[in-house]
Amino acid sequence: MSAQTPSIPIRQVNMAGLTKNDYRGAVSTLCQGCGHNSIASQIISACYDLDIIPEDLVKFSGIGCSSKSPTYFLNRSFGFNGLHGRMPSIATGALFGDYTLRGIGVSGDGDTASIGMGQFKHVIRRNLSLVYIIENNGVYGLTKGQFSATAEQGLTLKGQGTNPYMPVDIAWEALVGNATFVARSFAGDPKQVKELIKAALSHNGIAVLDIISPCVTFNNQDTAVHSYAWGKEHEVALHELSFVPPADEIMVDYDEGQATEVTMHDGSKVVLKKLERDYDPTDRASAMRLLEEANAKQWLLTGLIYVVPCCQPSMYEVYNLPKTPLNRLTPDRLRPPQEMLDKVNSWMF
Repeated sequence: MSAQTPSIPIRQVNMAGLTKNDYRGAVSTLCQGCGHNSIASQIISACYDLDIIPEDLVKFSGIGCSSKSPTYFLNRSFGFNGLHGRMPSIATGALFGDYTLRGIGVSGDGDTASIGMGQFKHVIRRNLSLVYIIENNGVYGLTKGQFSATAEQGLTLKGQGTNPYMPVDIAWEALVGNATFVARSFAGDPKQVKELIKAALSHNGIAVLDIISPCVTFNNQDTAVHSYAWGKEHEVALHELSFVPPADEIMVDYDEGQATEVTMHDGSKVVLKKLERDYDPTDRASAMRLLEEANAKQWLLTGLIYVVPCCQPSMYEVYNLPKTPLNRLTPDRLRPPQEMLDKVNSWMF
């Protein structure tokens, strides 16, 4: 009897020839159970599913627990950890220099809604092609649990007292700022988080994802709106969400009249199965009314809140950038010819 060859486990690879391990990062040093770790896992899964080459994506972050997250995914991608609240400036410079790269910026509620609010508003109005993820837990976890700008009014935390201020609603701020893609999710709903990230990566313009990400150390009361227990009890999903890449055959198993398809700029589709309400995510006024209703009724409203599929030009199109990325232009294309310099000097002198 001939000896049998021992079976060798087959590593699953995507269309890019990569395994999911090729998209992982360092071992997380965040608290066990932190929602940020779940979000990092879904970024890994989304990029694997979309066959993204890690070297074709660049990561950005500012300061805070959330801004440590890029260390834990895509270790083959270049990343830059900037100053507190300044992540959008770094991302703008890098992606303007090479618009062929995809960008993921990871920020927090402090990094975005406090010191970084001005930068947040301006990167939105410029419509930079960036996936802007806010890992929102309502506290400054890295500096031991002070209230952040998104903490709910009346929240009482040990050692901090009671928060007297109204919270900043990041999704609302994104809508008011004319963001072309606005979504909210909950780290405890990994399937929805992954599908939203996939849709955001295919969007031509700024894609803002406000993800409620419970802090298990400082904002861990079950009654706090950023806690895991409150999120699971109060989450109201707008729709069931599926992302369909452009290379795949469109297969929708919903009954006629129950699904809405939103076509992205690259031909991919976001398929939305309506649940309890007839909702059009391309209607900005309806999105604002819905957020107001959700805040009044204390709903954690999740899903794709608003999207402009094709009409608003991105920052790259506004500046009519050349086909060759700016960081690859040769000196002869960057420097004016000598005759032009002589002509300018003759005008000046």
